[in-house]
Amino acid sequence: MAASPERMDAPAHRREPSILDVAREAGVSAQTVSRVATGKDVVRAATRERVVDAMRRLGYRPNGAARALKAGRYRSIGVIMFSLSTYGNMRTLEAIASEATAAGYSLTLIPLDSATQGSVSGAFARLSEESVDGIVIIIEAHRLNESELALPSGLPVVVLDSSAEYDLPVIDTDQAQGARLATEHLLELGHRTVWHVRGPEESFSAQRRRDSWERTLRAHGAEVPEPIVGDWSAESGRAAGDVLAGIPDVTAVFAANDQMALGVMHALHAAGRSVPADVSVVGFDDMPESASFWPALTTIRQHFHQVGVVAFQALVASIEGAEPERADLVPTELVVRASSAPPR
Repeated sequence: MAASPERMDAPAHRREPSILDVAREAGVSAQTVSRVATGKDVVRAATRERVVDAMRRLGYRPNGAARALKAGRYRSIGVIMFSLSTYGNMRTLEAIASEATAAGYSLTLIPLDSATQGSVSGAFARLSEESVDGIVIIIEAHRLNESELALPSGLPVVVLDSSAEYDLPVIDTDQAQGARLATEHLLELGHRTVWHVRGPEESFSAQRRRDSWERTLRAHGAEVPEPIVGDWSAESGRAAGDVLAGIPDVTAVFAANDQMALGVMHALHAAGRSVPADVSVVGFDDMPESASFWPALTTIRQHFHQVGVVAFQALVASIEGAEPERADLVPTELVVRASSAPPR
C-alpha cells in the first residue's frame, strides 16, 4: 500500500487588525480610536499616544477611503492632458504635481491622443471611478470649443490654455501680451515689419499670438506679411526658415515658440544669412536651452510653473466651495539676448 502524501495546508490568511483590536490593545473605546485615526483634536494627548502606540504594535492602518467617504473628500485630483511632448505642458504638470504633493493631494494623470467627446467623457468617467475631488484640463482651446465637445458636470474643473468660453475657472499665460512685446521689440529696433512663424491652426495659443502680432503691426502702421504655419517643431521652423531666407526683404522674424525659432535660425545660417546681422529672430517660451542657441535667443518668457500653481489653487478653491476667479492670465516678460539687433 503506497504511503499517502503528506497533507499540505495552505497558510491561513492573516487578518488585518481592526479598530476594535486597537481599542482593546489601548484600553479605550472604538470611538476614541476613530477620533485619533481621523485626526480630531478632542482626544487627550496621553490617550492619543496610547492609541498610536497600539496602532503601531498591531500594524493597524486607518482606512483612507472610508475616511474620505465620511468626510466627502478624497484629497485627490485628476489631470486630463493633451500633448505630453510640449515643454510648457510638462513644466505646468510638474508644478501642479508639486503643489498637490505639498498640500497632501494625490494626482491621477490621463493623457489623451484625441479630443473627441468620447475620449473626454471617458477620461471623466475614469477619474470619477478614481474618486477624485476635482479635475484640471490642459487642452488646446480650439479642440475644447468644438460645438460637439461638452464637458461633463458634477466635479470642480479648472481649464488651462482655453479661450474662456466655458463657465469655469480658466488659467493661461497672457499670450497676447507676449506676442505684443516680441513684435514691439523688433519694431523699436528699427525693423520696418516683422514676419511671423505661427503655431498650428487648431492651437488657441498660436491663434492668440498670431492675432496680437497682427494687431501690433497695424497699430504701428507696419505691413502685415502672410504668416507661415508651423507645428511647434524645430523641423517646421527650419522649413519656414528656408522660405524666409529666400525673401531679401526679411530682416525680423517672430517665431511662436523657441523650437521653431531654432529651426528658423538653422535655415538662415545654412542660406548664408547672419543672425542677427541680416535677420533678427525672437522666440516664445524661454526654454532652458534658449540661452545656449547660437546666437543666444531673444524670447518671451512664459512662467509655466506659476500657471500650474495658480491652476491648483483655483481648483482647491472650487473643491472647498469658494468662488475662484473666472479667468486668470499669468504675465509674460521679454528676455533680450543676442539674436535680435537693429537692421543693417
